[in-house]
Order: sequence, then C-alpha cells, then structure tokens
Amino acid sequence: MGVEHDRLDAGVGKQGTEETQPDRIRRGGDNAHRKSISLDFPPLAAPAGGAYGAARTRSRARVSATASPRVAPPAARGEDALTKLIALLRDDLEACNRVIVERMQSDVALIPQLAAHIVAAGGKRLRPLLTLAAARMCGYRGDRHVGLAACVEFIHTATLLHDDVVDESALRRGQASANALFGNKPSVLVGDFLFSRAFQLMVTDGSLEVLRILSEASATIAEGEVLQLMTQNDTTTTEAQYLAVIEGKTAALFAAATEVGAVVAGQPPAAQAALREFGMALGVAFQLVDDALDYSADQEALGKTVGDDFREGKITLPVLLAFARGDDAERAFWRRTLEDRDQSDGDLAQAQALIARHRGLADTIGRARAYGDQALAALAGFPDGAEKRALADVVDFCIERAR
Repeated sequence: MGVEHDRLDAGVGKQGTEETQPDRIRRGGDNAHRKSISLDFPPLAAPAGGAYGAARTRSRARVSATASPRVAPPAARGEDALTKLIALLRDDLEACNRVIVERMQSDVALIPQLAAHIVAAGGKRLRPLLTLAAARMCGYRGDRHVGLAACVEFIHTATLLHDDVVDESALRRGQASANALFGNKPSVLVGDFLFSRAFQLMVTDGSLEVLRILSEASATIAEGEVLQLMTQNDTTTTEAQYLAVIEGKTAALFAAATEVGAVVAGQPPAAQAALREFGMALGVAFQLVDDALDYSADQEALGKTVGDDFREGKITLPVLLAFARGDDAERAFWRRTLEDRDQSDGDLAQAQALIARHRGLADTIGRARAYGDQALAALAGFPDGAEKRALADVVDFCIERAR
C-alpha cells in the first residue's frame, strides 16, 4: 500500500461547540501536517442492492483527508440488519472514516502503511456504528459523536494489532495479518500509535466524562487480555473467570462505545447506564458467538484460521462445557492438547466432535441469546425510532452469525 509524499494542511476540527456540555474543555483548533495515503475501501452497502461510490477496481484510489472513504459491506449472516444500520448512518459513518484516514497519517511512512493495511481490510465497523447510533437515538444532532466513533475504532484496531502479535495470528479478516506482513515490532509500535491517536481525539472532544469512560475501557481491555494470558492453557479455569476475560477484552469497549453516545447527547445518568448495559450485554454475546465459531465455522466465514483458539490453548466456553461434561479420557485429551500443547493431526477434529457431543456450541449460543435478551431489555426505555430498531436488529445480527 503506497504512501504519497505530498503534504497538505488539515485542520483538526472541533467535535461540536454545544454550550449544554458543562464538562467540556474548550480548545481552539490546531493545524498539523499530514500525508495523503492510498487506501482501498470496499463500497458502502446501499439499501436497494446498489453501492455508494465507485465500484472497486484493481487500481487504488487516492484517499485524502477530504475524500469519502467507503465502508466494508456486512457479512452474509445478518446482512439485512447491518446493511440497514450502515445505510441509516451513512453520512456519519463516512465522516467517521474521513477522520480515521486523517488521523492515521504520519510523516513516518511505515505507520500509515501498516495502519492502512488493517483499516482497509474492512471489518464491520460495528463499534463506531454503536457510538453513532446511540448518539442519534438519544436525539443528538451535532458532530462530536463522529470523532468519538473514530476514537473507538482506533482503540479497537490497536488492540487487534497487539492481539495478533500475542496470538501469533497469520490471518485477520481473511487476509494476512499485519504482523505476518510487517513483523511483530512494527505491529506493536503502530498499535501504540493508534492508541495515542485515540487519546488525542478524546482531548479534542474536551469532555472529562468521555475521557473517563474511554480511558477506563482501554485499561479494562488490557486487563482482560492479561487475564486471558493467565487462564490460557489452564483447564481448571472457571466459567466466572472466562466471563471476566470476555467482559474485559471485548465487552468493555462495546459498553463504552454506546455509553459515550448518550453522554454527548446530554442524556441523564439513567440513560447512560442503560446504554452501557446494552453495550456490555451485546459485547458478551458477540464474543460468545465468536468463541463458538472458532470450532464450527469455515475459514472464509470466520475471517481467521479455524481452530486458532484450540491451537493457542485458549479456554473458551465451548471447551469448558465439554470438559465439565466429559469423562476422564476426554478430560485427559483436553489437558494434553490445551495444557501441554501436545497436538497432532486430527486433534482439532476430535475437539470439535467432543464439543458437539456435549452440546458445547448449542449451549454457548444459548448463553449468547440470553445476553442478547438483556441487551434488548436495556433499550426498552428509549423512544421508538429508526436507530432504536436498528440497534435491536444488530443484537440479532451478532447472534445469528453462528448459523
């Protein structure tokens, strides 16, 4: 992915000037030299089967700070729900992507090259979509939520870069991972850069409450990842410990993404708490389904190598259920493959068979549905509208990926 070395001055825009936000720190805009980079963004899905923007070609279109990057279309499962949400928030999402492109540019050429690789790989943009939808559902009509949605995506992308290094992953969203292409050290350092960009966006926004929510989420994500390292390869891990891992590494950012939407809209604490609860329950459901998919999906659908969790010795709910319900010989198999990491050809297939025998996948998806119901209940107090209906549909999308 090329970097064009023409400079342009891009003002760092204010994320709104509402006088109704007493905790905001007023800041003047500042200017920064940025480089323009080339990106391939897949087309934004249109409601009637069309596409916004030009079709993809082999050549890469130059995307500048004032261009309109396009958004990856949703996966086949739950496509209607995510397509509707993207179409509903099209303008906001395109503005968010422009901020992402602006802020990932740097005079250090490797940074935008590596960052563009993972950003342009697509993804569902689910977390920033949650921020945008939550703010609009709460009646917000400014533009602060755009910068915060980009901030959420930067936090998420930084964690992906770090996770792939820790997990030694070769694939991300069906493509070669950044660490596989660029190496571990650049991936970690560019992840740090994106974290820093996220905090710059928080400061630009100026709200101490937003800063508190997103900085706490960042710390919680790191704690969740460390806790996962502590439970990895340990078949004595409890379901409570596993839940603490996924609440930290995944659900915390979902919760923060939706909560800040209520904050910028000036909603009362009860509404902020409800949206935080919505995001937390949705994030847990999302991760439960992801953990089930690792033992059931094909590689193309999953976007990473099937069985990665098994090969890395991660203790997930499908494994915990199969281990608890199995006999001594089956438990010995799990200890050999996960604790001792003594794996051979055919072990993944046997693991899948044991999980199926003990309803590990079905019951994991059942748990996800229960958390989905919690998420829907958290939305009940908000007035009906397009954004609320779209968020409710996204709950179904996150769970139905397992079909």
